[in-house]
Amino acid sequence: MSRSVLVTGGNRGIGLAIARAFAESGDKVAITYRSGEPPAGFLAVKCDITDSEQVEQAYKEIEEKQGPVEVLVANAGVTRDQLLMRMSEEDFTSVLETNLTGTFRVVKRANRAMLRARKGRIVLISSVVGLMGAAGQANYAASKAGLVGFARSLARELGSRNITVNVVAPGFVDTDMTRVLSDEQRDSIVKQVPLARYAQPEEIASSVRFLASDEAAYITGAVIPVDGGLGMGH
Repeated sequence: MSRSVLVTGGNRGIGLAIARAFAESGDKVAITYRSGEPPAGFLAVKCDITDSEQVEQAYKEIEEKQGPVEVLVANAGVTRDQLLMRMSEEDFTSVLETNLTGTFRVVKRANRAMLRARKGRIVLISSVVGLMGAAGQANYAASKAGLVGFARSLARELGSRNITVNVVAPGFVDTDMTRVLSDEQRDSIVKQVPLARYAQPEEIASSVRFLASDEAAYITGAVIPVDGGLGMGH
């Protein structure tokens, strides 16, 4: 049965792959984006998740056009990498405002309809960096680690209403963001990965789609690494 799905930051990279995976399964898919031209084939809603009013308006449009959100994938995120000694307070707070507080906003708004329906699937996109850390990414790692505590608290809070909340923690993925790295940087990263390659966005999307499926109905509060073994032990 076709469900109403929302993927935040679904206009490129991992988010777009996730949106396409749900669309291929026959779901109605809405995506949010902040700038540029959104991809065709989805209900695209311009929304900055750091703005509560924009989040509210986005949900109203989605509910009007494809019904209450039954599956939420909170994927939107930003980076502002910098060594701690050079990291400004804005570098730190702006990343948390989008990656963590922004996720709080979209999850809280989706939760309203899910509680009424007594069912729902929420998947948060974290990162291997949130589990094992990375030099120059204290802000990003803190925001992504925060998603784990957030998700597990909600899993306990919402489980009795048949709402599952899980986390997918990708490793290094072959996207526009990683393609700007030099060959030397890319080779250095791959050497740390037991599977010796980058992930494809579609491999992240498959795990997300599984967690939103009936087959995963008894999985909640889980952190699923899709990182080629990079984060083992974390």
